[in-house]
Amino acid sequence: MVTAPPWRDTGPNDRPFDFCTAMTALIGAISSGCEELGHIDAAQLLIGVSLARARTRYGLQARVTPLRFPDGSVHVRRGSRTFQVQRHLLNGVEMLYHVTFCLPRFMDQSFDEKMVTIFHELYHIHPRFNGDLRRHPGRCHAHTESQSMYDAHMAALARLWLSTRPDPSLTAFLRLDFAQLAYKHSGILGVLLPRPRLVPLTVAS
Repeated sequence: MVTAPPWRDTGPNDRPFDFCTAMTALIGAISSGCEELGHIDAAQLLIGVSLARARTRYGLQARVTPLRFPDGSVHVRRGSRTFQVQRHLLNGVEMLYHVTFCLPRFMDQSFDEKMVTIFHELYHIHPRFNGDLRRHPGRCHAHTESQSMYDAHMAALARLWLSTRPDPSLTAFLRLDFAQLAYKHSGILGVLLPRPRLVPLTVAS
């Protein structure tokens, strides 16, 4: 039988849990309290979910998708055509990144693994917050030459942020697994985000 610890403050139990709103608030607190991620503006991140095809702990946990090209360029030339990434506006503000969490897989990790995953994805965001990804020197520009060292750094950043004693309600939902959170709130809400499309631009003749 599924149960959920009643002492975890995840909000009103009489309504479904809003995963994306909770994650946006958490990321905002992380960017405010972690110097290495202080360039991130949570208001320009489009937070969403994708559905895992298999109930296994292994596989994609989350991803960050840039909504600009290298160096923050709005357009890119490919062959004889010019393209733009599909734009997303929320309340008049342009989103610069998709941050997508794969459910229920992400929520079925341990608390520490969830925190490392969040920091892992946020660290991919360019230090200039220009819609591009951070690029490391060498062949593996995404994770440096060692993904294990990359994740060890993310674990250290997560521990450092947690040592500042952030509001426990920000991370309470991460203390539960997917089934426990769904049981406690009779459901979980999330925005299903498709991958952004490349839009060809029409040049007026």
